[in-house]
Amino acid sequence: MLSWKDNLNNKLHIDNLARTTTYQELLDLFSVHGNVAEINLPVDRTSGCPSGSGFVTMATPEGARSAILALHGKEIATHTLSVRAAGSPGGRTASSNINRQPRRSSRLLF
Repeated sequence: MLSWKDNLNNKLHIDNLARTTTYQELLDLFSVHGNVAEINLPVDRTSGCPSGSGFVTMATPEGARSAILALHGKEIATHTLSVRAAGSPGGRTASSNINRQPRRSSRLLF
């Protein structure tokens, strides 16, 4: 039986998905590389639309490595996928925050 720590090594972060990508499409895409344990497609809280990224947990580390090697940089529906191990460096950088609104401080300035 797999523990949550085992799944941590098998969890992949997929970025730059088309907003129309479905659970079934991801299952079909990743199951070629091994058994898929879980798929998570988060939605934007304000719009309710898919966020353009997601997580796929593969059943084995070998399946995760195979999926990364085969799918990172692959073009799907005019979008070039970014597939990497979840929690690995390289996800968010200062340049990825350029279009974001600044966080508002709860402290008063006077």
